[in-house]
Amino acid sequence: MKYSSRKDTLKHIWQVRKNIFKIILLLFKRALFHDRSKLKKAEKRGFDEYTPKLANCTYGSEEYKEFLKELKLHLDHHYANNRHHPEHFKNGIKGMNLVDLIEMFCDWYAATKRHNDGDILKSIEINKNRFGYSDDLNALFENTYKDIFWCVGCKIHLCREFPGTCVKTSPGKEYIAERIKTEAYVQ
Repeated sequence: MKYSSRKDTLKHIWQVRKNIFKIILLLFKRALFHDRSKLKKAEKRGFDEYTPKLANCTYGSEEYKEFLKELKLHLDHHYANNRHHPEHFKNGIKGMNLVDLIEMFCDWYAATKRHNDGDILKSIEINKNRFGYSDDLNALFENTYKDIFWCVGCKIHLCREFPGTCVKTSPGKEYIAERIKTEAYVQ
């Protein structure tokens, strides 16, 4: 009887799905519990005072660094209780896993939205120096932003919120363009 790879391929596909679902579950938990420690007494007072100050300064500036020094007591507690920060680990970013990195990247991107002059690409570059990660990891962060969060095809809000829906670059763009006209996509 001639060998058919169908059974082995289906087994492999199922194993990959199980692995991806495991990571999805871990990311889902991270999304649910992200930064909960900031709502507790040990951190909340500090963030109540410094979040508005940080929003009005440029990320990575001397003023920003000074605010971090003043917030140190609260940040030390935060870093100790949140593994999506390189400061959580003795060896920094090298102690992190992929789930930590994904949460960290999402945190960085969200943080740029809180700064009046936030820019994720600038933050990625600043953090490369701050945390000492490689050019390869830097490129991975930049590619993640560009491929998932920003559409260079048409630069409309829909593309940023629903990756793969670009009316200029996605397969099936005619179908997507028609869907955009529907009420479900009107903001």
